[in-house]
Amino acid sequence: ISFCLNEAKTEGKSELIPSIKFRHSCLLRNQRCIAAYLYDRLLRIRALRWEYGSVLPTAIRFHMCAEEMEWFNQYKKSLATYMRSLGGEEGLDITQDMKPPKSLYIQVRCLKDHGEFEIDDGTVILLKKNSQHFLPRWKCEQLIRQGVLEHVIS
Repeated sequence: ISFCLNEAKTEGKSELIPSIKFRHSCLLRNQRCIAAYLYDRLLRIRALRWEYGSVLPTAIRFHMCAEEMEWFNQYKKSLATYMRSLGGEEGLDITQDMKPPKSLYIQVRCLKDHGEFEIDDGTVILLKKNSQHFLPRWKCEQLIRQGVLEHVIS
């Protein structure tokens, strides 16, 4: 801006100075708006990791640019590294139990074929479409967020 102002003063075009200052303030405002928009978008992408887990649905990935996907993947890796550093050998999944559970086991219905699913005691359960199971909440919460299972409220 100072270059434009000095040039206008030396050429005797001082009537342009208010226009130059106005244009500059508009550019600064637009820059702040873009920064706020991008920051809000980043916060929303970060929230997607907590809502859907490490794998985003195709419909959401379709609306993200390559840089946003790269940022999501980097955030996912950073979060995984942090979770591995917690809770001893296996780490601690802090994305589980986003809401305090009312019971440790819940009734779920499978919305699509998912294949075999192993729970803590070594039991393998076949998750087929429309099958219902009584499972530990923390083991199936991720699948509920991904749309594989739904919580059956009786």
